Amino acid sequence: MSGFIETLAGLGDELSAHVLLSASAIALGVMVALPLAIWAARSPAVARISLGLASLVQTIPALALLALFFPILLSLRAVFGEGLPTLGFLPALLALALYALLPILRNAVTAQANLDPGVLEAADGVGMSQWQKLVLVEAPLSAPFIMAGIRTAAVWTIGAATLATTIGQKSLGDPIFAGLQTQNWALVLAGCLASAGLALLADNLLGLVESGLKQRKKGLVAAGLLAIALGIGGALWAQFGPDRPEDRVVIGAKGFSEQYILARLIGQRLEDRGYAVEYRDGLGSAVAHSAVTTNEIDILVDYTGTIWANMMKRTDNPERDAMIAEIAEWEEQMSGTLMLGRMGFENAYGLAVTQDLADRRELTSIDDLVRIAPSLTIGGDPEFFERPEWIAVRDAYGLRFGTQRNFAPTFMYNALKSGEADVISAYTSDGRIVADQLAVLDDPRRAFPNYDAIVLVGPEARTDDVLLETLRPVIGRVDVALMREANLMVDRDEDKRTPAQAARWLAGKIGL
Repeated sequence: MSGFIETLAGLGDELSAHVLLSASAIALGVMVALPLAIWAARSPAVARISLGLASLVQTIPALALLALFFPILLSLRAVFGEGLPTLGFLPALLALALYALLPILRNAVTAQANLDPGVLEAADGVGMSQWQKLVLVEAPLSAPFIMAGIRTAAVWTIGAATLATTIGQKSLGDPIFAGLQTQNWALVLAGCLASAGLALLADNLLGLVESGLKQRKKGLVAAGLLAIALGIGGALWAQFGPDRPEDRVVIGAKGFSEQYILARLIGQRLEDRGYAVEYRDGLGSAVAHSAVTTNEIDILVDYTGTIWANMMKRTDNPERDAMIAEIAEWEEQMSGTLMLGRMGFENAYGLAVTQDLADRRELTSIDDLVRIAPSLTIGGDPEFFERPEWIAVRDAYGLRFGTQRNFAPTFMYNALKSGEADVISAYTSDGRIVADQLAVLDDPRRAFPNYDAIVLVGPEARTDDVLLETLRPVIGRVDVALMREANLMVDRDEDKRTPAQAARWLAGKIGL
């Protein structure tokens, strides 16, 4: 229990970032929705089109809406320059503001449409101008209904903002996603509880303002707005106050345990050297690589096969040293990103089955799978079946499985043990391969490329000689046995360690 409370108390940074993101998105949604509602109240065509578009946005899953702004903003760099952020706060703000639009707009339009015609005629009768009628009559009468829409939008936005983690924006989604990947349920619960508590608090404070508007009690309105302003002010202080270091090294990590551990291994070393460090966890492969090449993050541990097949679009499979040399040259030419070196181990994709199935069906290589694949279910992480590596393996061996299912990386191994899947796309440095007695099938046709773990340093961060000097001792020091052991510390069901604890253990083992 004390561990959970300690975890919850340690979410101040994520909470303040979450407050600022949600408040900004709601404010932007209000700024767009209210003028549109006034226009829509005077034009049925505008009302139909604007409400239709806002409803259409709501049909798009929030996660997809957030992700879609990455390519949109990337393409807009041709107009606004390379400084336009493609990850983090800006895309999250735009996506969440769109998501907040519908309830505010619909309530405002409905409120305007249901105003008492007699009151409006009386306003005309005393000679009010259109502006006076809007400010002195329509706005006060519509305000409680509009505030109800803002309350709904606030609850939706605060909940959806947890998904901003996937595009590199710090939020209360950070502990939720990290906890899901490492099966640290205290972390998941702490993130959910903080997000739910924030949504309830915002709803109650906005409800206080709504009651004040209905009852014409200025004190209630002022009390609600003052409490909201104090909360936002506190979040601003926490994020931008004088105690906060201006220059931080931002380390990115994809959404699985190994990435969290290696990010902490590097981060702890930088902190010992006096750097302030910030983590961007849970990034997808394409997003993470784009982030480091565009200075959205400073450091990333990536894998050669991922860059080779997905970013460079190469289909050949050269020897390890030749591949790394070409990747280093390509990164240098394309973005100025530095490939600092390989960490010393490989985390390749492999097709794994239980040892029992391997023995019963005499499976030793992927070739052996071909004859029984139509009767089996294969499970992979959400990226796997869309990656060119899988397509290359599938076509090289002629694999046709009966059923194909997606699992979060950390749940694939449970799926194999429980019989939900017969074959999974395992990671060869995962400690659960040995712990669960799994058999990784040989790849005699070398359809999977090499996946050496390498350290990438962004174009701006690479100019910091002290930072590079601090990172270099990590290069070539981590072998696959140590990495498996560290991964298992985080992934096992009992006596679990956090990624930070596993990173400190790993640092001790390699003498850092």
